[in-house]
Amino acid sequence: MLRRLLPTLVALGCGLLALGWGLVSLQRIFGQEREDAHDQVRSRREALEHAASESLRQSLARQLEETIPALHEAVGDPLAPAEGFYLLFRNYQFLPRITRPSAGYRTPAKDAYLVLEAHLADGSPAGRWEQRLARLRAVEAALAARNTRGVGRLVEDLLRYHAANPLPAVQELPFLVLTLERLQRGKDTEPLVRALLREGLPEDFGGFARASGLQRDLLRDRSRFTQSDFDFLHEHIVRLSTALGEPTSDFMDRSGEVGAGMLVMPDGLVEPTLIGEQWYVEPKNEEAVYGIAVDVVALLRPIAADLRARRLLDTDGTLSLKTDRPVQPMRTLRVRAEMPQWVRAEADIEARYGLKTVLVAVCGTLAMAIFALSVVAQQRKYRFLELKSDFVATVSHELRTPLASIRLLGETLERKLAHTPEVRDYPARIVQAADGLHFLVENILSFNRIDKGRWKLRTSRVRLEELVNPLRDDLASATTVPVDLVTDVGDAELEADPSLLRLLFANLGRNACAYNRRSPVRISVTAQTIPGHGCTVLFRDNGVGMPEAEWENVFQDFYRLTQPGPEVHGSGLGLALCRKIMRLHGGDIQVATSSPEGTTFALTFHESYR
Repeated sequence: MLRRLLPTLVALGCGLLALGWGLVSLQRIFGQEREDAHDQVRSRREALEHAASESLRQSLARQLEETIPALHEAVGDPLAPAEGFYLLFRNYQFLPRITRPSAGYRTPAKDAYLVLEAHLADGSPAGRWEQRLARLRAVEAALAARNTRGVGRLVEDLLRYHAANPLPAVQELPFLVLTLERLQRGKDTEPLVRALLREGLPEDFGGFARASGLQRDLLRDRSRFTQSDFDFLHEHIVRLSTALGEPTSDFMDRSGEVGAGMLVMPDGLVEPTLIGEQWYVEPKNEEAVYGIAVDVVALLRPIAADLRARRLLDTDGTLSLKTDRPVQPMRTLRVRAEMPQWVRAEADIEARYGLKTVLVAVCGTLAMAIFALSVVAQQRKYRFLELKSDFVATVSHELRTPLASIRLLGETLERKLAHTPEVRDYPARIVQAADGLHFLVENILSFNRIDKGRWKLRTSRVRLEELVNPLRDDLASATTVPVDLVTDVGDAELEADPSLLRLLFANLGRNACAYNRRSPVRISVTAQTIPGHGCTVLFRDNGVGMPEAEWENVFQDFYRLTQPGPEVHGSGLGLALCRKIMRLHGGDIQVATSSPEGTTFALTFHESYR
């Protein structure tokens, strides 16, 4: 067939190659036009994005420089605003402030306050607190006696003792709050006592290192207190501030301030960097890193307005930060510019290129379709002729041989049967040849009826044993080689057409005998029924087997498997008919295993009954 198709294939191939070369060249020209148009739009976009990126870098650096004085003030004064500031000095984070209270529900500060208050109320001994409480009682006594000189001297003595004997924050702040509550007299409060609240003590009494004012001390040591202790002390300090006329707004603001907590900086930070699009940090020297919280979107608005004023950005154009990394060094910072006119221009470019590509593709597809249809038409024509010829030749041969045998044996029987005992087996051979002819005709007729959809199933409940057992007699009359048939199907039952299944098993059995060089021929039929999953029948033989590549081919119509050794006669319809019978019953047949030791066919019935 290939020799007949070769001239047509050569002519069609040359024409297809010439057309393909022309279409490829045309497509390359269209592609280059597209790239040039995109490059023009891209160059305008890149120039605008570069200008916007430089403006954003300058805005970030300028905003940090303007914020540094306020940042330094926030480091030194807990009452100064610190939201949005960052300072890392010698690997210690000063800003943002750590505003999280200590974990837990204990209240050691409140307990200390209540214990001291109780000792002052009943005058009982206070142990290690006794020295402080004795001095506090002395000041209270002087105040009660209106001894002005004595009050100042006793207050100084109390504060000097306080400075010389520091306590943990959870004890010191409750003591100072209690001291201030008992010694405050409104606007007549002693200056040193008033300084305990906000201004802080002079250097003679420890200065800011010992007492920078209760408001500042509570904010600075916030992480040392549980939330309950913090709220307790905060309430008392606000009450004292109100009583003494001290400002409380900044103290209240800082108390409600929610810090960013501990910020983790990337290792090896050596240049200005934007982190998470929220923080701009800049190393100032080898020991310090300054940073501020930024709103990139807000910073881009004046840049966009400036570009619009210079007619570089359309009124509906937008700027946004282009980043795919959480840590973005300033030298790699890029601003994305978007303008609808660019989108429309690129869409038009793609539309024009797409239209041209579709035209090229349509031409190529039509050419390929014409080529494929021509090849398929020729191939089908010659394939049909070959199949017709092969089928006629095969059927003619298979019919002629049994008929010739019948005639020859019949004539011989007629002449010699009455005189020679040796010809007594002639009638059996005549019957065997006739059976082979009948089986071939039955295969052809059944195949034709099923293939054209003319076979109507006549199903009934039938035991599998009843379908397999007749195979012994059938094979005994069809072959001269002894056949050993073993069945293990139990009491499995199927809803099937008995005549078709008998034909199926007959084809499998005759194939097992035809493609076999052993004596006896061994055939095994087993069945396994799984409730809800149907029945699987395994048909095994000890034949010559087949290559794995042929496992599916053998089920094709008129397919003959070529094997070394003596030629095996047949029509090529046996296994094809078996598959059609199985599929007519809603099942399937496949080659499960095959080797030189034999072949196993698996028949799957999806409906079974027991």
